[in-house]
This record gives sequence, C-alpha cells and structure tokens, in this order.
Amino acid sequence: MSGDNDSLGWNNGSGNYSLEEPENQFILPWWKQLIWTFLFGGMVIVATGGNLIVIWIVLAHKRMRTVTNYFLVNLAIADAMVSSLNVTFNYTYMVNSDWPFGRPYCKISQFVAVLSICASVFTLMAISVDRYMAIMHPLRPRMGRRMTLCIAAGIWVIGSVFSLPMLIFFTTYTQDFTNGDQRVICYAEWPDGSTTVSYQEYLYNVLFMVMTYFIPIGSMGFTYVRVGIELWGSQSIGECTQRQLENIKSKRRVVKMMMVVVAIFAVCWLPFHIYFIITSHMPEIINLPYIQEVYLAIYWLAMSNSMYNPMIYFWMNTRFRRGFKQFFSWCPYVQVPPEGLTRREAVTTRFNYSCSGSPEANYRINRNASQRGGPRKLGIGMQTARGVEPRCLKNRKAVHWPAR
Repeated sequence: MSGDNDSLGWNNGSGNYSLEEPENQFILPWWKQLIWTFLFGGMVIVATGGNLIVIWIVLAHKRMRTVTNYFLVNLAIADAMVSSLNVTFNYTYMVNSDWPFGRPYCKISQFVAVLSICASVFTLMAISVDRYMAIMHPLRPRMGRRMTLCIAAGIWVIGSVFSLPMLIFFTTYTQDFTNGDQRVICYAEWPDGSTTVSYQEYLYNVLFMVMTYFIPIGSMGFTYVRVGIELWGSQSIGECTQRQLENIKSKRRVVKMMMVVVAIFAVCWLPFHIYFIITSHMPEIINLPYIQEVYLAIYWLAMSNSMYNPMIYFWMNTRFRRGFKQFFSWCPYVQVPPEGLTRREAVTTRFNYSCSGSPEANYRINRNASQRGGPRKLGIGMQTARGVEPRCLKNRKAVHWPAR
C-alpha cells in the first residue's frame, strides 16, 4: 500500500531515479486520459455524494440512530474521505506522472488513504461482531451509543497508528529530463531504500495485507456463516405470529445486506494487495508496457469500493431507499412515500431473535427469579410489559410455554 504513487515504473528498477531519460514516458495520450478521467470522476462523485447522503439519512432521522447505523456512518466517513482527499489527487498524479500538490500533501494523501482503508475494514469487523452477538447471544446486553462511539473512535486511533509510516517516509523528488522538462515524484523513502527495493516496505505491505484483508475477511466470513446458519438453518419450536415471522425476515435482510458489502469489499481489494506483493518480489514488472493502464484499473477497482455501499443500502434496505428518495425529492419523477421512517423498517433493531413476541413487546428478563406460571427450574423469570406471553422460542435456547 505504501507505494501506490510510485509503483508504475517511475524509477529505473534499482531504487534510484534516473536523470538521463530524454522525456517523461508515463504521460498517457489524451484519449486515454479522457476515458480514465470519466471513470475516476464518476466514481469520486458517486462515492463522495452517496456516502454524505448516508451520513445525512442516519443523523437527520432520530429512529435511524442505532448501533449498526452508527457504524455505517463511520464507514461512510472513511469512504468519503478516501474518494475526496486521496483518489482525486492520486489520479492526477498517475495520469500526468507529476505531483504538483507539494511535499506536505504527498504525506497527507497517503496517510488518508491508509487511514480510510483501516477505518473501513475495522468498521465492517465491528458490525459483524455486533450482528454475531445479537443473533447468537440474544439475551446478553447490547452495546449502547457510548460504547459504539468509543469503538468507532478506537478504530480511527488504530488506523492512525497503521498510517504513521506514510507521514514519516513519504517525500517528493524532482526529476529533470534532457529536453528541459521536470516532474515531481511522490514516493516512499524507507530507511533501507526507496520503494520496490526496501525490505522494510515489503514487511509493512505484508503486515498491512494480513491485518486489513485476510484476518478481517476470515473473521467476517466465520461470523456471517454462523449467523446465516442460525437465521436460515435452524427450526423454531412452537407457534410464531405473522409479525414475528416478518421480524425474522427483516433480520435476514440486514445480514444479507452486510454479506454483500463484505463480499464486494473482498473482491475489490484483493488485486490491489496482490499487486504490491508481486512488485516487491519482481520489481522489473513496473517497467513493462501497459503497466500504467493495468495499475490504473487495479487502483480504480479498489477505490470504487467506496461508491458501492450506498448503492447496496438503497437496493437492499427500504428505510435507506426512502431516505434517498427524500433527499432527491426535488428531482422530477422522484416520489417519496407518504409515511415516514418507521421503526419496523430500521436497518437494525434489537435482535430478539427468539420469537419472543413482537419487537414492540418490551420484555424484562430477570435471572434467578421466577414468574407465576413460568419455568422455575430454569431459574429465569420473564415478565412482559404489555401482557404478551412468549408464544415460540428459539429451539435449544428455551422451551414452549402454553398460554394460561
């Protein structure tokens, strides 16, 4: 990751930048620049705008301020940052092979890139853990708003620690050509050498790939497989009302949406990580013909991940879809449903996935107590706030109590 500005053959393969080249060979023809500008420009607009709208939808509607939605805001902030503060400047550099933004922003741009990647993937991990605990252990207390905000802040702190080498080692270098032209190179100068020849950079790239890709993907894969088995593979005991069945279906839709988010993240970022590992072992690859176009395609795929999440929310969640329509209500042919954002359509409600009555039935669970007519042997007393008795409870987690 630390070489995303200087991995296109912008050195002579030995780590030393050549001063003898007659001209800058990495400036693309105008028609290629036009194509890539259209692709990157569209991606930046959709990613930045879509994620800002997601932030507005959650913060402007009180009922949307749930645990998972706060994490989605955290994810949207990271995606908006990378698209607006990194992609635009890096694309300009990669097309023109010249960094006109100064040495300080060379450091800041790379710092933002790594920080946003860390924030995105660690936020996805936090969401998967929250869904796992809510579904697999529904009787345990859920994290509150304060804990959620503390975890979000911790994610940014950890991401900043991972990103510090970008601030320390990235710098700029001015290269002269024999025809009188100059270009400024933004690259990483590690203590043991520049990019593609630095063993420290190679270790950093491997560690970064493991910590921000393979471990998170493995962890999220495990949690969502377990959650999927619990939601789709288990059978309930007893009678469930129609509202309870609808509540279960809504939980399945939430988990399915997050599975799609994780799958797209894995597909978008895999070629990017592989590229830097390959170039670390075979630096001569960066001097091959068309490597600039290959890297632009890999970089676009990775950065485009930031624009897919708002599309997924719009496609798979009714509440977000209504929020998007409300935001664009000034456009012709956009009709907003008359009803507001209701609680039943929330992206996340408390996951009482035990068929223990409707979501509105506010249960109090008192351990080591007993309730008249309840199972004293279990040591658990259950009292309903509205007189609604549990009708069907999740297989091995509880038993069926007939109505009095």
